[in-house]
Amino acid sequence: MGNRFKIFIWTLFDFANTSFSVLILTTAYSVYFREIVTGNSEVGDFLWGVAFSISMFIVAFISPFLGAIADYSSNKKFFLLIFTYLCVLSTGLMFFVEHGDVLLGMILLVLANIGFEGGLVFYDAFLPEITSERSYGRVSGYGFAMGYVGSFISLLIAYPFLKGEFTPENMINVRLSFVVASMFFFLFSLPFFIVIKEKKFKSVEKVSYFKIGIERVKSTFQNIAKYKNIGRFLISYFVYADGINTVIIFASIFARHTLNFSLVEILTFFLSVQSTAILGSVIFGIIADSIGQKKTLSITLLMWVATAVGAYFCDDKVSFYIIGFIAGSAMGSSQSTSRSLMSKIIPPEKKTEFFGFYSFFGKSSAILGPLVFGLVSSVTGSQRIAVISVALFFIAGLIFLQRVKEEKFSG
Repeated sequence: MGNRFKIFIWTLFDFANTSFSVLILTTAYSVYFREIVTGNSEVGDFLWGVAFSISMFIVAFISPFLGAIADYSSNKKFFLLIFTYLCVLSTGLMFFVEHGDVLLGMILLVLANIGFEGGLVFYDAFLPEITSERSYGRVSGYGFAMGYVGSFISLLIAYPFLKGEFTPENMINVRLSFVVASMFFFLFSLPFFIVIKEKKFKSVEKVSYFKIGIERVKSTFQNIAKYKNIGRFLISYFVYADGINTVIIFASIFARHTLNFSLVEILTFFLSVQSTAILGSVIFGIIADSIGQKKTLSITLLMWVATAVGAYFCDDKVSFYIIGFIAGSAMGSSQSTSRSLMSKIIPPEKKTEFFGFYSFFGKSSAILGPLVFGLVSSVTGSQRIAVISVALFFIAGLIFLQRVKEEKFSG
């Protein structure tokens, strides 16, 4: 099997899973939960943030163990399959969430996001197995670009179901859009599980995977002094990923309630933003391989600062589109460059374990940001005040990033 074909199949998983992130986290379900499930309650933003943060807390807790276990057992694909279909099933069941079903709506969001985010631990760890180090940035960028193509197409498919707004006669169509997200993820994830083969390593002795997971995580923490550079990067990632996750899950709610976007306008907005996200992932992936991941990541974080500050002052839909285009370019590129930089600086023999920690820092950071945004928004009644705090996460992350050395790990 050629490397190009394997890379394409690997990126097809990104194509599949972003149907969940764009239709559930970013557009349809987030607004549906705020307006219909909670009845536009004043604590709606807070409840949405709480559900997301709970899921991230669980993923943050289990990610290092999952990474170590998968590394030891050479069974990344099996675990990826389990988490993928947890997300697919939970997302499909959102069809049954109606007005007043706040607890059910929150539980399904928690389960679906655990499946989505938990699976990324194993998916990201396949990057070093399908390409060489010199192409990490480019291939990672291709993955995110394919993801945004998937977002674009899944939004187009869901558009007919959502164009009628939240009218009583259109409510079943709105809920069918959640099924669209579920089926899209299911169908386009299949090629990965059929085609991609992982490298197998025979264990010397049979032991409990859980015990090995605990021991390897403990060992990593005990020897963290040996991985100072990785630690510096993870701290930076912890901070700026908080900002990115907060933007993702509150963007549509902000557009709806602060700028009075209709549901159709929100969909049109995100369809437009996907084009810049696709271009950003590819272009910045190529730039990263030319000038380095650290410099490229610094540029994207400056773009994020401009996005957050711009949203605070934004008072019309045209300017919000401009801000969205900047955010789209920064989103794909910052995520893909982070992944490729992590691949570059970690020891190869511990790739899955360290991607577990990468996921841990990214997910645990997302516990705080959504809670802060939701709390500030609910208490002050102003999403503008809540959004300006996001800029501080990007500024701090940029400062911490400057202490990271972009060099291949050497024991």
